[in-house]
Amino acid sequence: MKNSLGREIPETIKGYYKEVKPFTGAYDNMADIIKTQVRAKSIMPDEKKVLDNLEEVIKKSGLKDGMTISFHHHLRNGDYVVNMVMNQIASMGIKDIKIAASSIFPIHSPLIDHMKSGVVTGLYTSYMSGPVADAISEGILENPIIMHTHGGRSRAIESGDIKIDVAFIASSTCDSYGNINGVYGKSACGVLGYAISDAYYAEKVVAITDNLVSYPVCPIEISQDYVDYIVVVDKIGDPEGIVSGTTRITKDPIGLKIATLAAKVIEASGLLKDGFSFQTGAGGISLAVAASIREIMKDKNIKGSFMSGGITGYMVDMLEEGLFDSILDVQCFDLRAIESLKNNKSHQPMTATMYGNPHNKGAVVNNLDLMILGATEIDTDFNVNVTTGSNGIIMGGSGGHSDTAAGSKLAIVVSQLFKGRLPVIVDKVTTVSTPGETVDVLVTERGIAVNPKRQDLIAKLEKSKIKVMSIEKLKKIAEGITGKPMEIETDERIVAAVEYRDGTIIDIVKKIKR
Repeated sequence: MKNSLGREIPETIKGYYKEVKPFTGAYDNMADIIKTQVRAKSIMPDEKKVLDNLEEVIKKSGLKDGMTISFHHHLRNGDYVVNMVMNQIASMGIKDIKIAASSIFPIHSPLIDHMKSGVVTGLYTSYMSGPVADAISEGILENPIIMHTHGGRSRAIESGDIKIDVAFIASSTCDSYGNINGVYGKSACGVLGYAISDAYYAEKVVAITDNLVSYPVCPIEISQDYVDYIVVVDKIGDPEGIVSGTTRITKDPIGLKIATLAAKVIEASGLLKDGFSFQTGAGGISLAVAASIREIMKDKNIKGSFMSGGITGYMVDMLEEGLFDSILDVQCFDLRAIESLKNNKSHQPMTATMYGNPHNKGAVVNNLDLMILGATEIDTDFNVNVTTGSNGIIMGGSGGHSDTAAGSKLAIVVSQLFKGRLPVIVDKVTTVSTPGETVDVLVTERGIAVNPKRQDLIAKLEKSKIKVMSIEKLKKIAEGITGKPMEIETDERIVAAVEYRDGTIIDIVKKIKR
């Protein structure tokens, strides 16, 4: 069958956890839902939660073959917890484990051996890059993995689509009764927004910490009433691995030109005024757009309401300069953001469900005026791919891309017109991550294209003397320089099912042919 974007979706997907429902529209599946129930075991006053080692914790948790475990990714490429837990599980002879990890990074490459040996047989995630993503693309697992948005992952957990048997929570600070925060300790990673749904809805919750402190910890982000067991290890991770090489403003002249054009679009839209809200990705061009907005706000004495999402030191600077009232933070992208979260009461943590879950009583993304997005590919219907490269190999995932595009008043994609001699604009993206109906503008160094559904915005840009061209014309310009790329060859075997934020299937990823 085909979904509303014309993508072919199989009626059944091997190993998929529910009935396959094809994507029908960004706002079609917003009905009331019933959240799942979780069993809670009472403990006696003299019972201790701190256990001696991981092996004892895993035994006490009742983990056995075929179960699902979860991890959060706030330590990003500095995380040690996934590997240490999986190595212990493997040494105990437990197999057929499904992993629900909010993201997977290159540091998690040991998972490949666990997949080969049958210890790991399934994976749910919102983002993945590195060797594990490559191995998945080549068909290492028998069943397809499931890829969510960040808000969609919380929705899946809270609705019972993903039933977590044991959640392992990397805890940079934890007390002896299980109260946790991420802002203190040698492995501080900041807000724990992606771990909250896991803590609330998992059958058993294990806090893994390298900083056990006296009771009670302060502040408390995950409280003791959700934590079953605690284990102390030497180190849960390296905070330096949180910082990505992309969390710096680009110095490339082409990227700076794109940022300047994007800022002009934003100014002409009429949204850049007192009380506006804003989110940008951590990429170099996106941060350059933020820099341009910052200067406009200073020149015109504009004060915004809030910034949200994954937070960088650059956004902290804007808060401290008084350009915004507050930050709503689901993930810290650098060490400066962690310090701000610790010390500034206007820098507030939020959960992933508060951030982007479409099936709750209001997500933060619904209050966003402006969102700056990136793209691997974008097609002439404004559908965006941030899941696979143009070669079909998984190299990312929606993360908050689809959530913010759906909620914001103005979603702008900023990108160079071609990358590595390949045009960014194509007839049909390799994988749809974000539907075109939620994307408003594409800004490149060679021109600006506006989604035809936004005639109101086109009129505002033309009034401001900003030249707008069709996305088809931009595509023709790109192909005139690079030529038209060859279509990639894929096997019929499905290696990943891509869920939209509402749980419908927006696309599938097939095994690549080498």
